[in-house]
Amino acid sequence: MAVPVSSFAQRTRSRFRVHLQRITSSNFLHYQPAAELRKDLIDLATFRPQPTASGHRPEEDEEEEIVIGWQEKLFSQFEVDLYQNETACQSPLDYQYRQEILKLENSGGKKNRRIFTYTDSDRYTNLEEHCQRMTTAASEVPSFLVERMANVRRRRQDRRGMEGGILKSRIVTWEPSEEFVRNNHVINTPLQTMHIMADLGPYKKLGYKKYEHVLCTLKVDSNGVITVKPDFTGLKGPYRIETEGEKQELWKYTIDNVSPHAQPEEEERERRVFKDLYGRHKEYLSSLVGTDFEMTVPGALRLFVNGEVVSAQGYEYDNLYVHFFVELPTAHWSSPAFQQLSGVTQTCTTKSLGMDKVAHFSYPFTFEAFFLHEDESSDALPEWPVLYCEVLSLDFWQRYRVEGYGAVVLPATPGSHTLTVSTWRPVELGTVAELRRFFIGGSLELEDLSYVRIPGSFKGERLSRFGLRTETTGTVTFRLHCLQQSRAFMESSSLRKRMRSVLDRLEGFSQQSSIHNVLEAFRRARRRMQEARESLPQDLVSPSGTLVS
Repeated sequence: MAVPVSSFAQRTRSRFRVHLQRITSSNFLHYQPAAELRKDLIDLATFRPQPTASGHRPEEDEEEEIVIGWQEKLFSQFEVDLYQNETACQSPLDYQYRQEILKLENSGGKKNRRIFTYTDSDRYTNLEEHCQRMTTAASEVPSFLVERMANVRRRRQDRRGMEGGILKSRIVTWEPSEEFVRNNHVINTPLQTMHIMADLGPYKKLGYKKYEHVLCTLKVDSNGVITVKPDFTGLKGPYRIETEGEKQELWKYTIDNVSPHAQPEEEERERRVFKDLYGRHKEYLSSLVGTDFEMTVPGALRLFVNGEVVSAQGYEYDNLYVHFFVELPTAHWSSPAFQQLSGVTQTCTTKSLGMDKVAHFSYPFTFEAFFLHEDESSDALPEWPVLYCEVLSLDFWQRYRVEGYGAVVLPATPGSHTLTVSTWRPVELGTVAELRRFFIGGSLELEDLSYVRIPGSFKGERLSRFGLRTETTGTVTFRLHCLQQSRAFMESSSLRKRMRSVLDRLEGFSQQSSIHNVLEAFRRARRRMQEARESLPQDLVSPSGTLVS
């Protein structure tokens, strides 16, 4: 669990209560269920050790509770035995620990028995960072990344940089040793670590490294966040540890936060500090944005589109690329002079995905356009921009072929949209055209790509495509992130309603466009049926227009 710590003073006042208790041997626990014991069963208290001849009760050594402060050093029995020997002291910290242990011995000995701590300065903290395991498996084999990251240490908070530096003679070490890499490969995030440990060895056999177990690890970084692992016990119940060996013992322990609350004057001081900090951060963000935030003119709508040509699939040939462009309706729509409304993707080789071959482009593009609706009272249905695409293939001999044409109306609502465009291509009758397409490339092409839909320059009532033979090909996937900006979004309710009506009509155009395609398909099918019916002999057609069997 990660908990924010507001100040150094509060961190130093942190107190943790640890309660450790030996339950019983695992063998006894196996034969004694947690339910209420019957009269014919022997109570576990029978197996408890009896007082020794010296009057010392071993059960006092089986339960311990102690309150520990942040970075408070509690010596283990192993450290007491080690530092009493002066020859074992090598560093200034070792000599400091020796003096503290001698003072404890003169004052009656240490108060703790099994519970002890390793602080940020202890050698165990550094070794623990080199021996971290990624999983709980006993047969874990560290990967290459784990082995390299094991040599990365975190910089301690008590290290301070020098005010000035002296240029070293050897800035670059061309052949670094393993020790050099281990000492210089340091993460710059300051971190302080503390381990709360327990010596779970048998009675009168304390002080062996193999019996040491980690109860809790506490870490504090430079951002003031304290990480407790495992979390404070609270209402979850105690944690359990089962020792290994011939005599498997079962222990339980709890960890509680008993830190005192901050004084009112300290809380007020921290509140003022945070208020000043947040104010400075707000000013910094404002300076990044600036005051010249560009706004649209009144009555205008700006459309931003950040798009991506994701993929194309279902086409006959390999090495595909997509040519696309956006057509703005002539009325009410415009774009900046520098704006590019077209683009061509890179040539991409297809990969098999199920029964289809897919070319993944991931080609990004962006554009913006303006919509200015001068006559807000007009009931005319405004049009929305259309995205056209043309899929082509290019082989090793530089033969290119048109694989399909498609078009889709841009979404009228802001947000993220994924559009799948179905494509088709014109075909010729006979095998000669297909043989030419296969051997020398080339095929029928549209002179005007907007002919895929109703061209914007068309002014007539009916657009005839009679005689145009087509073939359905694959699909192209676009991912569009649309943003809309207008003063009407932050104006009064009346202006907002008027702009909302315009947007509703724009959205209605996109829906009408899709409905128009469906109706147009039905209309073409009905016309073909009518032509086929007229070409049949009259004796095969009933007066109602149905065929006579």
